[in-house]
Amino acid sequence: MTPVSRRVLAVMLAPAMLLGLGACAQRQIQNNQGYVADEELVASVQPGVDNKDSVSKALGRPTSIAQWDGNTWYYISRNTRQLAFARPVPKEQSILIVRFMADGTVAAVERRGMDQVANISPNNDKTPTLGREATLLEDLFGNIGSVSAGGGGGGGPPQ
Repeated sequence: MTPVSRRVLAVMLAPAMLLGLGACAQRQIQNNQGYVADEELVASVQPGVDNKDSVSKALGRPTSIAQWDGNTWYYISRNTRQLAFARPVPKEQSILIVRFMADGTVAAVERRGMDQVANISPNNDKTPTLGREATLLEDLFGNIGSVSAGGGGGGGPPQ
């Protein structure tokens, strides 16, 4: 290869190598989920003044409604970040809780944040169960002798 062709090859390969290195950089994927709150509209909801209809018009449909009584509305938003194929990690969370009295007027408006995010770490090794722990040999040979010696199969009444 001549020195000129080496330079041309180096000039051509340099941008490809830079693109390849850029692809290897760690990039975080950000994801915004749920309700996007307008602070002016949230502040306009007043306990004792507003009702379900006015809250629905101001804030829109809630993300979730309490299952048992329907008098608690939840507006939930969450921002998560993740690296490549890793599990998403919550970075911000906002829960707006609007509680109503029995007649439908607003009783209270509350805010909660990251304190409501639960970190659950399951035990991957084994599942605890009630009862005795059996070894592999006991599992394999444990039923020997526990089957009755009568009859032999067929499922009908004895004759």
